[in-house]
Amino acid sequence: MTHQRSGILYALYMLLNPIPFGFFVAGLIFDYVYSSTAEIFWAKAASWVVTLGLVFAIIPRLINLFYVWFRPVDSQRKADMVGFWLYGFGMIAAIFNAFIHSRDAYAIVPANVMLSGVTVLLIGAAYLYQSTRMHNTLVGE
Repeated sequence: MTHQRSGILYALYMLLNPIPFGFFVAGLIFDYVYSSTAEIFWAKAASWVVTLGLVFAIIPRLINLFYVWFRPVDSQRKADMVGFWLYGFGMIAAIFNAFIHSRDAYAIVPANVMLSGVTVLLIGAAYLYQSTRMHNTLVGE
């Protein structure tokens, strides 16, 4: 038996879920530019966007936690679980990245670029896996 998700909670999740990913991609770009130019502006900007990405990720992650662990939909359970763990590990990398950005000046390089890359890679993999899995479930494969 399949139940589709609907309601205000799911609409809020779908609205807020992509926002942190945009911040983390901007952080990756800013970190790369900082490692190439050593202009402190880019390090500060990366620090801010990583922190904002973490703040904006709180509500979607709590909603996702509810959907994965307390209200599973049978046909979407595996995709939600894999996406939950990939996104969760990406968030852990982002938290470490925020701590790395608290270092002074050029001491954040190369750890900032690596952690930003891991964050974007894991969250991107979560989105990719969930979208392909959901599409295959809807199509009937």
